Amino acid sequence: MQAWQVHRNGEPGEVMRLDRTEPPTPGDGQVLLKVRAANVNFPDALLCRGQYQVRPPLPFTPGVEVCGETEDGRRVLATPALPYGGFAEYTVADAAALLPAPDALDDAEAAALHIGYQTGWFGLHRRAGLEAGETLLVHAAAGGVGSAAVQLGKAAGARVIGVVGGAAKAAVARELGCDVVIDRHTEDVVAAVKEATGGRGADVVYDPVGGEAYAQSAKAVAFEGRIVVLGFASGTIPAPALNHALVKNYSILGLHWGLYNTKNPKLVRHCHEQLTELAAQGAVKPLVSERVPLGGAAAAVQRVADGVTTGRVVVLPGLTEGGAA
Repeated sequence: MQAWQVHRNGEPGEVMRLDRTEPPTPGDGQVLLKVRAANVNFPDALLCRGQYQVRPPLPFTPGVEVCGETEDGRRVLATPALPYGGFAEYTVADAAALLPAPDALDDAEAAALHIGYQTGWFGLHRRAGLEAGETLLVHAAAGGVGSAAVQLGKAAGARVIGVVGGAAKAAVARELGCDVVIDRHTEDVVAAVKEATGGRGADVVYDPVGGEAYAQSAKAVAFEGRIVVLGFASGTIPAPALNHALVKNYSILGLHWGLYNTKNPKLVRHCHEQLTELAAQGAVKPLVSERVPLGGAAAAVQRVADGVTTGRVVVLPGLTEGGAA
């Protein structure tokens, strides 16, 4: 089979190499999956760089999220068992963690429903307790993680403010349903949030960016607001001033979604049921901006790493270079 492999750590576009290998052999409790679609996530870039919390042995195949097909023909969502990631024709995954792919979504959309939307659901509902009528501020609102949070926030009845970088991403955020869009390239984010909320600030802030975005979050969060920290796409990990949280009465909430797979897997399945229902209603639908063949995976991961994409970029091993399935 064909599989992208990383033989040394570095930038995805430089270290990912398309090799011909034997299909992986499932271990105890694992199943072999034919990859129908593999969604590109920022952690794939971190894996290539050797900066992710999990460091698989070299060489490994990146790709942390797939829509796959079991040997008996079932269409499922899975997080592949590294080092056999999803940017390949076949992968392996833990049988107990497989989730049925929603009928309402095609392969690319289904692959993108898993990690980003689970993270959004857990962040907004489990951690922050978002309520209808509250204001939700989403950083990187046009990206893969942010776009999921925007849709889930709207589905929950929140007023959503999206922060983006550039006019093109602003247009995407509006199409996603943001009530207010702030272009951080041309506007003062904190002032714009205060203006949009009558000086009150945002009840919940969803921050996958870190760095300057977190500093803005602390200034723009409302009394008794909640800041959900998901990651640091900016490359800078902020050091929160706890005295500021004290005097302003807000909460800083961490979220590592992957922990729920081991700490409370029943919640993951419950969340998937909620997401499947929302997809069936049309309340959420992953924004797939690019569908690329297997040969384009390295370039796709690099684009996501560089922050130049909107929505989700999905690798389809069955797609030819000319675009036909």
